[in-house]
Amino acid sequence: MTEIDPQLLRELDADRPGTAPGLLSNAEKDRHIERAFLGLYRWYLSRSQKTRNWNPDTSFDWRALRTNHSDRLNNLVEGFFAVEQYVPDYVTALLRVIRRSHGRSHFHIRWGAEEEKHSDLWHNALLFLRFRTPQWIEDFKQTLRARSWELPWDNPMHMIFYTVIQERATQVNYLNTALIAAGKSLLAHYRNDADPVLDEATRTIAVDEAAHYNFFLEGARLYLYYYPAQALEALADVIKYFSMPAARLIPNYANFSEIVAADSVYGPRQHLRDVLDVALENLSVHGRRALAQGIRLTRRVPHPDGSTHDTAIFDVLDCAAVREKVLRLYGRIAEFEKSVGFDLVDPVPLAPPM
Repeated sequence: MTEIDPQLLRELDADRPGTAPGLLSNAEKDRHIERAFLGLYRWYLSRSQKTRNWNPDTSFDWRALRTNHSDRLNNLVEGFFAVEQYVPDYVTALLRVIRRSHGRSHFHIRWGAEEEKHSDLWHNALLFLRFRTPQWIEDFKQTLRARSWELPWDNPMHMIFYTVIQERATQVNYLNTALIAAGKSLLAHYRNDADPVLDEATRTIAVDEAAHYNFFLEGARLYLYYYPAQALEALADVIKYFSMPAARLIPNYANFSEIVAADSVYGPRQHLRDVLDVALENLSVHGRRALAQGIRLTRRVPHPDGSTHDTAIFDVLDCAAVREKVLRLYGRIAEFEKSVGFDLVDPVPLAPPM
């Protein structure tokens, strides 16, 4: 990410309105969130077009892909192919929930286009590995698409936290698979699986997943900033009931999940250490135990003016860190929109102090 001018951050901080987000009406909070999503989407689109504009067919030397890999690596590729076959469902199911949000819905369409490239990449990998025939792949594809994936939650707040965890988990899967393809696995059955083409392809989509994760992370921080108690409850729900997408739809998924867990591609340890702990730290939440305990203790108490105040939030959430990161997001948006000229016609409203 680009470094934000410190002077711009100081100016933004000085110019912010004096009303705390907790005292804003829900309509005002939602307006701030939506305008920030739009600015974040504009920034993301410009950056993705400049830095990650690769093609699943022409950016890799598929003819040089090895065809004598271990069965376990072949099964990993087949499993990733299967998960990505539900991209149409991942796009359409959530798009119906967030369609009224300009920034978030348009980002989701862009996200879908980038995930579609991942789907085609794994299709090409499976095809050129040649341990499955083209007809077998087509039949498997039709079997997979005979069933549809559905949202685990049908509201925007829960789904922003779900996508934070899911994108981070997918990135970890691909990074650990890239280690195998780079010949760096310590496991004996992957000793002869080094493959420069597969290594490059897997690292390429891992970079995409990191970009997706960062977008959703910024969006999740907006909810933590404006709706801290509700957002923490949604985050706790997602952590408690999280599962990777399409796990119940893919035939022989148990075999695939056994391989990724047993070979430390993505198992319980990676889920806790490399996904949940990292995501919670990035969200400025004080850990899984503090989150669960804080949710139990949180109560909303009324103020004389009729508004409500969330108790126990400070035991769970590092509000100063959230405030700093949200301010940096607004700074990045303001800096990008100034470069285009949006600041002259539709300036992003500044975040109130937390």
